[in-house]
Amino acid sequence: MLPPEIEAYRDYTWQRELTQRVETAPQAEAFINRVGFSNSLTDARKPGPSLYVAVCGRRDVTAPRNVQKDPETSLTWVLKDEIIGRGKMYYGKLARGRAMFLSPEMVPFFAAIWGVKKSAEKKELSSAAQAILKILRKEYESASIDLRKDTGITDRKIFSQALDELQAAMIVIPSEVVYEPKFTYIWTLAEIRFAPQLNTKMDRPTAVHEIARHFLTNAGMTLPGELAKILGLSRPEVGLGNRALVAEGFANSPARGTYVLADLPVRLTKLNT
Repeated sequence: MLPPEIEAYRDYTWQRELTQRVETAPQAEAFINRVGFSNSLTDARKPGPSLYVAVCGRRDVTAPRNVQKDPETSLTWVLKDEIIGRGKMYYGKLARGRAMFLSPEMVPFFAAIWGVKKSAEKKELSSAAQAILKILRKEYESASIDLRKDTGITDRKIFSQALDELQAAMIVIPSEVVYEPKFTYIWTLAEIRFAPQLNTKMDRPTAVHEIARHFLTNAGMTLPGELAKILGLSRPEVGLGNRALVAEGFANSPARGTYVLADLPVRLTKLNT
C-alpha cells in the first residue's frame, strides 16, 4: 500500500481529482505531456496514469460492465479519437499490447526499447506485417479495409495481429478514426508524424533510466515491480534505471525495490500550500 501522502501526490499529478477533470482534447494533451506516458482506457485496477481516470477525476475508478452507456467512457473514447486526429501525441498499442499515449518527449526513449530498425524488419516482422508495411511505404496512408484488400490478407485475426505487431515495433500508428460510411482506422507510418523523435539515437539503458525518471517525477514513489509491470519490462532492467536515479541523487531507496523522489518533501509542501 502507498502512504496517504503519495496517493494525494498522485491525485494531483495524475489528475485524479474532480477539480482537474479532463474534458477537452487540449486538456488531454496537456495531461499526456505532463505525465509523459499514459494508459488510454484502463481504470484504477491497472497501475500508472490513465486518461480514463483523469476524465473521471476520481482515484478509485472501476469501469462499468456496460461501457457503451457510460458517459465517462464515451468521452474518453471521443477524446482518444480527437487526439489521434490532431497528431500531436503518439498513440498506439505498445507494451504488452496496451493502448498508450506518449508525449513527443518520451517517443525516443520508448523507441530505443521497442523500436525495430529497418535493417531488422525482415528478420523480426511477420510476413503479414511486412506486407502491410510495404503498402504503407508506398501509399503513406491507408484505411484498414483498403490495407486488407491490397495485401490480400483475408484472415481478420492475422491482419489484426500484424497491425498490433507494427504498432508494438513503433513503425505504424493510427492517424484518424472514421465512422462514416463505415467504422475504420486510417493508418500511417509513425516516422511521418514523429521523424525527429524516432531518428534520435538512444541506447537502451539510458532510455530506461529516463523513463524511470519521468515516472518517478509524477508518481512520487514507486513500489517493487510497479514500473516494470506498466512497461512490460523485467524488474532487474527497470531496477538498474531506478538505481541510476539514486546514484545521481534524484531519488532515495528506503527499501529494496522502492524508490522515492529526493525532493518529495519540498513538492508535498508546495502541494499543500
